[in-house]
Amino acid sequence: MILENVDVVQDISKEDFQKNYFKKHKPLLIKNFAARWDAFDQWNLAYIRKKAGDQNVPLYDNKPADASKSSDAPVTNMKMKDYIDRIKSGPSDLRIFFYIITDRLPELLKNFTYPDLGIKFFKRLPTLFFGGSEAHVLMHYDVDLGDFLHIHFEGKKRILLFDQKQSAFLYKVPLSVHTIYDIDYENPDYEKFPALQCAKGYEIFMEHGDALFIPGAFWHFNRYLEPGFSMSLRALPNKPGVFANMLYHVFIMRYTDKLLRKLFKAKWVDYKQKWAYEKGTEAFEKKRKSGRR
Repeated sequence: MILENVDVVQDISKEDFQKNYFKKHKPLLIKNFAARWDAFDQWNLAYIRKKAGDQNVPLYDNKPADASKSSDAPVTNMKMKDYIDRIKSGPSDLRIFFYIITDRLPELLKNFTYPDLGIKFFKRLPTLFFGGSEAHVLMHYDVDLGDFLHIHFEGKKRILLFDQKQSAFLYKVPLSVHTIYDIDYENPDYEKFPALQCAKGYEIFMEHGDALFIPGAFWHFNRYLEPGFSMSLRALPNKPGVFANMLYHVFIMRYTDKLLRKLFKAKWVDYKQKWAYEKGTEAFEKKRKSGRR
């Protein structure tokens, strides 16, 4: 993979952000972004454990979803306090996905402020994501195609970003928002997946309080290097074409895939993986031949 750094700033004006990043669909890392919040000292796992410790939370791991089950089915459930104790006590790949603050811990809403960056955030859905030191999230892009600000807390985190032009080189699976399951983006096997060599993207390392602007429909791979959690502030698409594409993703593509998965189970999953591999190979061969001319 061809990876470069994103632009990094300590602060940025709304005008600069809109002109050079939002309108250009370009990611940006803002260091120590959350440190300006009055309640910044409460953004840690100890605070979450104290306030939400008795809540029962669904957990996911690094394994691909079981073909015989729903693709969003958790591997187990656990009390929040037990989960936090688990990931802090040693290596773990367990993670919490899409913990909606408004529903689960509304008092957190007063502990942060939305940035004045010219983005109309969808304030119904500020969400938290948690992970142990071995946890990662499969390469994917968000089905709602929205731009979002991703703010990280506690341990370090590594993120890879790619725009949609790289989809074939990443081996995008049809009727889904993820790539082939068995690609290891930390140690890419270029012999097995040669198209990855052509994928151009960004590599980012986040620390406590950093914020990353991720443009809508950008592919992202998230790896927790230490136990920690992140918050995403989302904005729904506001361009008619993108909004229509979002409706297709959410209400047609996703449910068509769910139906076919339910009907054909592993056969459907295997077919999609094979199709993605073939399309990636075709893209690689085309790129290789055009490079010789």
